[in-house]
Amino acid sequence: MLNMADGLARLRDLAEGPVVSALAAAFAAQGFELAVVGGPVRDALLGRDVNDLDFTTNASPDEILKIVTPISTAQWDIGRAFGTIGARISGEQVEITTYRADSYDGVTRKPTVEFGDTIDGDLARRDFRVNAMALKVPEIKLVDPTGGVEDLVTGILRTPDDPNVSFGDDPLRMLRGARFSAQLGFGIEPETSEAIMRLRETLKIVSPERIQAELVKLMQTDDPVRGIRVLVDTGLIEEFLPEVSALRLEVDEHHHHKDVYEHSLTVLQQAIELDQARNPGAAPDVALRIAALLHDIGKPRTRKLEAGGAVTFHHHDVVGSRMARKRLNALRFDGATTDAVTSLIELHLRFFGYAEGAWTDAAVRRYVRDAGDVLERLHILTRADVTTRNRRKASLLAGAYDDIEKRIADLREQEEIDSIRPELDGNQIQQILGIKPGREVGQAYKFLLELRLDEGVMGPDAVEQRLREWWAARG
Repeated sequence: MLNMADGLARLRDLAEGPVVSALAAAFAAQGFELAVVGGPVRDALLGRDVNDLDFTTNASPDEILKIVTPISTAQWDIGRAFGTIGARISGEQVEITTYRADSYDGVTRKPTVEFGDTIDGDLARRDFRVNAMALKVPEIKLVDPTGGVEDLVTGILRTPDDPNVSFGDDPLRMLRGARFSAQLGFGIEPETSEAIMRLRETLKIVSPERIQAELVKLMQTDDPVRGIRVLVDTGLIEEFLPEVSALRLEVDEHHHHKDVYEHSLTVLQQAIELDQARNPGAAPDVALRIAALLHDIGKPRTRKLEAGGAVTFHHHDVVGSRMARKRLNALRFDGATTDAVTSLIELHLRFFGYAEGAWTDAAVRRYVRDAGDVLERLHILTRADVTTRNRRKASLLAGAYDDIEKRIADLREQEEIDSIRPELDGNQIQQILGIKPGREVGQAYKFLLELRLDEGVMGPDAVEQRLREWWAARG
């Protein structure tokens, strides 16, 4: 809960920091106003870590650049058209923006930039009241024209203006609402939530890149599950990730089965907890979190009701992987993230065959080879995918996975399992068989790779003998 006395003390500490005080003095010396704005003010009041510093001022972009140049080591004006100048001061990156009063055409979501005259007017155009506060410096004065402090106290998100107007101006603000709910643990005020439901289709005019960036920020929060619930409950997720809401499968009165949506949210939460336990202090693994959320999206498409009440989802891993690739490509995710997510989804069921019966060393080698560089993430996802309330079953599965991880570790020590390759290379194959480069060399290499996976390290003489036998058997 917000303690106002402590919050004001933290605002003073923020204002007296080296970067803020240097900028405040520089702008005051030239007769301009300056204020820390938005997230840094909100987070300081809440006692959260303050990261990126954003400022607003009545100086024009040209005047901003002139003021910051003598006190910064670098400047950039890529946002000049929108009134923003960036700079690096005392090793910290900051952005300073001229007071604005944007208007939007409601079709392309491209703003017509109009510079404003007052800080109150600038704050009124922001997304949520908790982000529409500013700390004027150097005088250290909190500016809160819309009631942001009140919303911080009550833990509520609502827009400074009529939500229909605010979301109509920039539909991405609806998605930001889910992100801030997850980030701050706040609820969304009913009128604001109802506006999201009514206007959700307007998200179509926002570029996939901007939606993707906001989704990534949501998945990086401490509690993305909360944000996903907001997106699903308001229907907003239907506009860019409908596969998630489709997981809320209807329960047939004769074919009862658990809710795949709730299961997926539990897997996401458990994956986060396991990742944090295994990799303390590491940055959030967005690819792992997305894979956990989407790992079962193939189930609605593969669901089959069997006689006797059973429900099956045959090949939902492969189907889900393809669906995820199509959706992530549409959202313009980078290739590395897309490949990692789709590999994890395709492989997430592989382990359960191990739990049913001990694998040979060859099967363990193939598991490692197929997982490649997502193996450690696969360990986490597979463990997180156990959500049964049956303690005995959960204990057995956990024990089985402990065993497979130990066997992988043992094989790594014995035979460099992470870089499995045949004991003979292409040149040696050609020399032994007396053949030239071509398809037959590739076939021989594939045979030797399978031999390596099946029987481990054999030594060059034994491998050569097996290669000759294979070649002779081909006729």
